[in-house]
This record gives sequence, structure tokens and C-alpha cells, in this order.
Amino acid sequence: PTKRELDGAGDSERGGKSRRRAAGSMGRRILVGGNWKCNGTVAQVKTLVDMLNGVEDIPGNVDVVVAPPALHIGSVLAAVRKDVKVAVQNSWSEPKQGAWTGELTPDMILDFGLEWVILGHSERRAYCAESPEIVGKKVRVALEAGLNVIACIGEQLSDRDAGKTMDVCKEQLDPILSAVPEGAIDRLVIAYEPVWAIGTGVTASPEQAQETHREIRSYLQETIGFDAGGGRIMYGGSG
Repeated sequence: PTKRELDGAGDSERGGKSRRRAAGSMGRRILVGGNWKCNGTVAQVKTLVDMLNGVEDIPGNVDVVVAPPALHIGSVLAAVRKDVKVAVQNSWSEPKQGAWTGELTPDMILDFGLEWVILGHSERRAYCAESPEIVGKKVRVALEAGLNVIACIGEQLSDRDAGKTMDVCKEQLDPILSAVPEGAIDRLVIAYEPVWAIGTGVTASPEQAQETHREIRSYLQETIGFDAGGGRIMYGGSG
């Protein structure tokens, strides 16, 4: 499964800006990501890494991020080319390691050499009871630690059919946006992932995705001054 950014984004200036105003654009960048979820034998993971290593040069304006299951992160990090970044699929809502059985804390993630984390995926929201408030806290803790965060939002098909796509997205976005620390907005990527396009064989049309992206970006500009060139929004779905 691959996440694709549809409306582009720029590198952002760092420092000196209020978090209520995103940094200015310095050039458009594309983010391509793959969430491997809970999939992959040792042999399958090696095949994927070999495939990535065999790709021709990745353009300088493209960031590539893959998120293997935690069990495979070490082997992927050791073997994959250095211009492909490795992410964790989740992190804990406390910053430091401790008595959090089964979890990964931001300090451990950074110590392991990782820079990216996916938070708020619809499967975590649905199966692990992660409320918008819990996701917001995780985003804040991860950004404060220095991680780059891909924060996922998206509606059910029933929400879209009822014309409530943006109502749902705003409900999920608000705790995320209020959690962003000063100067960290350029390390936040919003991943719009309609739940009805994840694992169903159905994907949103380019027109549907672009329309929702425009509405999300407009809301971000209205609420936190999210720069049209400086903030990244991406589309995600899977077959």
C-alpha cells in the first residue's frame, strides 16, 4: 500500500515563526510512503528492501518513507538505501521509556535512528480505541521529541454519503492542530485516508481526493495559518 501526496508541498523555513503561521515555501516536495501494516515474513521483507534498493535515483524533491512492522524495523533500517527513511507505525503517548508493555516511546525511536512515525491510522482508531484526543496527545509528544509525524484522518463511507466528510475530518484534525508545538508545523504531514478506500479495493477518484484536500487545506489556513506552499497534505489508500 502506498500513500501519495496529491497537492504538493514545500520545504519550510525553520525558526522565528509562530506555530499559528506555517513557514514559507522554499520549493515543492513530494512525499511517497508505504505502510506495511502487520504484514511480511523475513523473506518477503527482504524482497521489498531489494526492490527499493534497485530503484533508480530518487529525485531530490521526493521523500520516500516506509513503515514496516516493528519486528522488521531493525533489518530494514540496516539494509535499505539511505535515501529511503524508515518509520514506526505508532508511538506511545508518553515521551520516555518505562513500564509501557508493548509500546515504543519517542526517545527509543530516535535512539534507534528513526525520524518518522505514523499516528492516528484508522485501524488504530477503530481497533485500539484511539480517540481524537489520544491521537492529539501522541502527536504532541512525538513532535516535541523531534520526530516527523504523518497524522492520519478520514471518514467512513456513510459519512461521505451523508455529506459529513469535513465534519469528521475537522473533529479528528482539531486535537492534532492544537497539539502542535511552537515551530514544529513543518514536521507534520496530514494524511487524508478515507476509511472506505483502505483495504476495500476501492479508491477515491483524483477529483474526490483533490476536493477534500482543498477543503482540508482551507481549514488549516483558516485555523493555524497553514501555508499553501509550506504544509504537506497527502492521500492514502490501499487495495
